[in-house]
Amino acid sequence: MLALRLKPELEKRLTDLALKTGRTKTFYATKAIEQQLDDIEDYYLAEQSYNEWVAEGKKTYSFDEVFN
Repeated sequence: MLALRLKPELEKRLTDLALKTGRTKTFYATKAIEQQLDDIEDYYLAEQSYNEWVAEGKKTYSFDEVFN
């Protein structure tokens, strides 16, 4: 269970969307959290892989080095 306190403007937007589409606010909040978590997980996994790569002393190349 999760309870969220939203800014009034955001709460209104979410309520309006739910009313216009016949879906629940919970449906949209869950979808938004799922999408954002996917993006955050991708970012941190990529950052971790990069840091491990650098820590092992492996070479990195800039965009210009690769394509020029």
